[in-house]
Amino acid sequence: MTAQADRRYPRTGDRATVYLKNVISDPAVSVGDFTMYHDFVNDPELFEKNNVLYHYPINHDKLIIGKFCSIACGAKFLFNSANHDLTSLSTYPFPLFFEEWDLRREDVTDAWENKGDIVVGNDVWIGYEAVILAGVSIGDGAVIGARSVVTRDVPPYTIVGGVPARPIRKRFDEDVIAALLELKWWDWPAERIGENIGAIQAGRIEELRE
Repeated sequence: MTAQADRRYPRTGDRATVYLKNVISDPAVSVGDFTMYHDFVNDPELFEKNNVLYHYPINHDKLIIGKFCSIACGAKFLFNSANHDLTSLSTYPFPLFFEEWDLRREDVTDAWENKGDIVVGNDVWIGYEAVILAGVSIGDGAVIGARSVVTRDVPPYTIVGGVPARPIRKRFDEDVIAALLELKWWDWPAERIGENIGAIQAGRIEELRE
């Protein structure tokens, strides 16, 4: 049987794991096929409410997550309205309270720094209660350690951890990483992926080149 990316709950009897793409309604959030989210605390269907935070339309920022990612319980994506303007003499968000201080409503975004979108590549594993900040890009195949706070870009196939998150090591040698980035197996049809799961799991990249 061919895997089906359009199912909400991919595991029989498991209501804590969803294919995330199928529970997303916000057009500013994009998730690729087979990316899964597991939540044993809250309803995983409430991912947008509980995990995508300070994400307001006024900023026009996006959350983009690739295919075949694994996102653990409690991972958070903090967007630009969580920031404060550090160039100001005060970090207090005066423009947010424009009525209180008789300021212009249209200048409300001056209350925070806008660092841009959050972009997560393909086949990324984001650990338990990790936090990803606005403006960060995470490369294909990267691993984000549990409870890490990611404040800067993560290269492909790099394991990071800590607060703030720092590189721990590469998952593979550079030649293997280059080959994987060229293969882009996550873009293959599901049938071809299924035929190659054995080689993928065993790390036999030479078989994937055929």
